[in-house]
Amino acid sequence: MAKLISFDIDGTLETGDPPGRITMDLVRQARDLGYIIGSCSDRTVGMQKRMWETHGITVAFTVLKHCLDQVRAAHDAEHYVHIGDTNIDKYYAELHGFTYFFPDESIDHLWQAE
Repeated sequence: MAKLISFDIDGTLETGDPPGRITMDLVRQARDLGYIIGSCSDRTVGMQKRMWETHGITVAFTVLKHCLDQVRAAHDAEHYVHIGDTNIDKYYAELHGFTYFFPDESIDHLWQAE
């Protein structure tokens, strides 16, 4: 069964405002490792979709931050992860049964092939 990673954008991804630690290459690597990937942000869904399209990355979901429950309901995975840089990210991740990580070196293990 697949694992799922939800990415916040601002402060998390390199394309955010402010830019975050996670590069688009790392997102591609997660996809190539078999993760179901997408974004969960305060940015509108349309803005999220345009960002992914600009970088040529196909994602499984783009939702507003408080909608992680919809992601969980729509995607069967053995593990759900949300990476974000705020207490709001942590709140919604934990509320909806996701493991929360801050975008620092503590997430490097996610990119290790099993």
